Amino acid sequence: MPVKPNISFENLEVAFASKSDAELRKMYLIFATLNNNLISDLGIGLANLAFKLKLPVKGIMKKTMFGHFCGGETISESIEACRKLAKYGVHSILDLSVEGKGDEESFDKTCEEIYQTMIESAKTDYMPFGVFKTTGLGDYHIMEKIQAGEKLSAAEELAFSKLKGRVDRLCKAAHDLGLKILVDAEESWFQNVIDDLAYEAMEKYNRERCVVYNTYQMYRHDSLERLKKAHQVALESGYLFGAKPVRGAYMEKERERAQEMGYVDPIQPNKAATDRDYDAAIKYSVESGVYLVCATHNEKSSLQLTELMNLHGIEPKSDRVYFSQLYGMSDVISFNLAKAGYHVVKYVPYGPVEKVMPYLTRRAAENTSIAGQSSREFELVKREMKRRRSGK
Repeated sequence: MPVKPNISFENLEVAFASKSDAELRKMYLIFATLNNNLISDLGIGLANLAFKLKLPVKGIMKKTMFGHFCGGETISESIEACRKLAKYGVHSILDLSVEGKGDEESFDKTCEEIYQTMIESAKTDYMPFGVFKTTGLGDYHIMEKIQAGEKLSAAEELAFSKLKGRVDRLCKAAHDLGLKILVDAEESWFQNVIDDLAYEAMEKYNRERCVVYNTYQMYRHDSLERLKKAHQVALESGYLFGAKPVRGAYMEKERERAQEMGYVDPIQPNKAATDRDYDAAIKYSVESGVYLVCATHNEKSSLQLTELMNLHGIEPKSDRVYFSQLYGMSDVISFNLAKAGYHVVKYVPYGPVEKVMPYLTRRAAENTSIAGQSSREFELVKREMKRRRSGK
């Protein structure tokens, strides 16, 4: 009988080992704010207004919300944050979190910036992945038309060809630089096109090792089946298959659009169904030879994966499995898994403070909307401060 992994997500000394007392107090204030919906919404609203009015609030943001959830404003600043994580065995993924203008110049600029993150990542042994959102590389309206079966104009055909070129450039760079790359999931009404682009890249670059990973939002009731079918195609075609299951990020928008346009809601009926399919995707991946990035802030799912790995003889440092969380969140999972010898990667967002505000707004909303997320983080920080005061 396999021995169960000896991992506890209650070890706060390990979880907060990288934080000084001053940093811990700052975390306390941030999560105390996020724990109050009214104050959180008001604070984010005022920050957005201040940037519109060009008030000097950047310094305050860098010392509070931005400083906690983002690595820095530039690649070089963010690498410093990544280097600090690496001291504790936690690896990083540089994630450009700036929303572009949506024109060809903007798409080219985004592609070049992501390419540069990969060049810098390849110089280290603690930044194994690149990542991109396809909507940062091309017009989503064109992808929407393709998925709907509508004919493209000559200009749209050219624009889509450029989008495909940018996707290929980044996936090829990952292959040539010895990295891996994650293709983020987006809205369902053009996700099929993103999937196809990811599978084309997998077929091209996932021959000797797993380079390209596609993302599956398990709050969609068809995602588990999509993942399994895509894996079967990969097996038949002779390439390695990489998957990153997530619970998902666009639920309200998806539901509203389905209702407005009168088609079947693609979203699971409840959170329990999402959790069921998420854990089923993890189990299937481990049992079927899928290369897996388990992106979750759920302690139960993380623990179950360590047990599955142990059951199937997958070593903690196997290239088959990575655990992933966001920078500034769920350190109790990330640092304890890393301490136990597992592959852990943090998404480290970066970009100019004023341009990362949409990302920070989503993080604030996520922390207050996920059942108990900010409360959980807040309680852990309070417990660690108490533990340090008592000297235990």
